[in-house]
Amino acid sequence: MCERLAAHPVYMVDWPVVQDPRAVEIIGDAVRRGTAEVGVQLHPWVNPPFDEELSVYNSFPGNLPPALEEAKFTALRDAIEGAFGCAPLIYRAGRYGLGRHTAAMLKQAGIRIDTSVRPLFDYSPLGGPDYSDHPIMPYWVDADRSLLELPLTSTFCGPLRPLGSVIHRAQRHVPTVFSGFSRFRLLERIALTPEGVSSEEALRGIDIALGKGLPLLVMSLHSPTLVPGHTPYARDAAAVERVYEWFAAIYADLAARGVRSTTVAEIVAATGR
Repeated sequence: MCERLAAHPVYMVDWPVVQDPRAVEIIGDAVRRGTAEVGVQLHPWVNPPFDEELSVYNSFPGNLPPALEEAKFTALRDAIEGAFGCAPLIYRAGRYGLGRHTAAMLKQAGIRIDTSVRPLFDYSPLGGPDYSDHPIMPYWVDADRSLLELPLTSTFCGPLRPLGSVIHRAQRHVPTVFSGFSRFRLLERIALTPEGVSSEEALRGIDIALGKGLPLLVMSLHSPTLVPGHTPYARDAAAVERVYEWFAAIYADLAARGVRSTTVAEIVAATGR
């Protein structure tokens, strides 16, 4: 994994998507042509079996009892394999909600890559995981190196970035202070997504990430953002067009740097495992 790579399109499929014939047709066509891959994304509240109380806490799949988390995951994984004719190798927990038993479940199911960790973000106030101090570099989850973690790319930028985690924790109590840091570019928390992050900000984040020697960039987008009116990030057609312009700017910059796209299969092969 010595090359610097940009993420290949991977559709993280949840239960409503795999149950929609039109979605399966569209995504399946891309998969068959080799232009995209599918992964598993577990959103517990829409994924059978429905044996838990609906709550914010239980919306993080890793908070469920292990047997229920596994039952939901298995139902979804099997449905994806049946719909697309291939076994998914990559997983992302809905709401980035990993739990203590998730890794063992994924290994048993033959998942090779997890991409649920969102470094620099803390979901513990809602009962979810705290990824404030997780590394942005890929790392092995287990001792036998069978499950690779590919964190979503997030970086701190600005002169105060060495103090980023400390300052960001403090901003819970004085949020206006942190917004001032960000506005004056003293400290920015930048995730590689067009949802709420400008292309200029993302390019600054890429500068930092590649400068740290990050071997692989992971960008993310919720597919409803590509249709006007479904998310706050794309309220109309013009906003959707700006999302496409964001990707055009990012990929043009990456191409100029010699950064190319890769696939899940290539990443797995590159690990030598």
